[in-house]
Amino acid sequence: MIHSGTDPLAIAEAARLIHSGELIGLPTETVYGLGADASNDAAVALIFAAKGRPFNHPLIVHIAEAQQVLDYASSVPAFAARLIAAFWPGPLTLILPRKPGVATAAAGGQDSIGLRCPSHPVAQALLNACRTGVAGPSANRFGRVSPTTAAHVADEMGDSLFVLDGGPCDVGIESTIVDCTRGQPVLLRPGVLTRAQLEAACGQPVLDNEALASNAPRASGTLASHYAPNAKVRLMDKIELQAALAAVEPSQRIAVYAYSIADINEASVLYRAMPLQATQVAYELFAVLREFDAQGVAQIWVETLPAATDWDGVRDRLTRAAVQP
Repeated sequence: MIHSGTDPLAIAEAARLIHSGELIGLPTETVYGLGADASNDAAVALIFAAKGRPFNHPLIVHIAEAQQVLDYASSVPAFAARLIAAFWPGPLTLILPRKPGVATAAAGGQDSIGLRCPSHPVAQALLNACRTGVAGPSANRFGRVSPTTAAHVADEMGDSLFVLDGGPCDVGIESTIVDCTRGQPVLLRPGVLTRAQLEAACGQPVLDNEALASNAPRASGTLASHYAPNAKVRLMDKIELQAALAAVEPSQRIAVYAYSIADINEASVLYRAMPLQATQVAYELFAVLREFDAQGVAQIWVETLPAATDWDGVRDRLTRAAVQP
């Protein structure tokens, strides 16, 4: 059931469902989430069951304001506080040391917790109405393409789920995740925020996880295979793509998402031009993958992305989507 996120009665009902231990679908600026009361382990267990998600794969807890961080985190390093000041509300998740006995199920049993303050006005309205943290992974089956509209959520999770409609997501890919539990900021998942932006805000280098010998906490969306459509995704540079297109057989059903190749006349090829800006690709990426799946293609050929760092978030999603589980 899809309900307008601008309707105060719908917000109130969504908050009531959260407090009753039920699940809802909610918009954020990144993707739509499947929400439950983060303090209710039984409700959080429903998220894992609905998604088919391993119980030890942690969820992100969404909060209305930065002051709620200390409801869940036992400490906040100075560099993390600077990131909060710079990017919250917004598409940034911080992994922080978790208070004992708090949000155990949402944390996947770890002694750390992922926290985010979303900027979407409907998410903000809901969180303020709830006055509790809402655990909210993407509202899709585990490992599949994330939803960026309310209709995507209904298609994925069924019509019985109460979904707040906040329109298409402005960002379109999941939040940047920075680990703040090991004494220095470590990038676990890229998003639309670039490393340069993060470093400028926190005043120190943001490391890659591979640079540290100690193990990283588990975090959302960091498995090798993730964000995958039903069709097989193949990443190819322009030359490889041109060669593959030259060899396409009429019986093949192929989709192409590319920025330097146009005017594809093969009847069996479904073509979509890729925008030239990383933020525009992020905005439409998951919707494009879902559109190709709906057309019944067997493979999706995607042109290799530019090397610039502002493409890192989109590159991460496509690389994981191309890994066969």
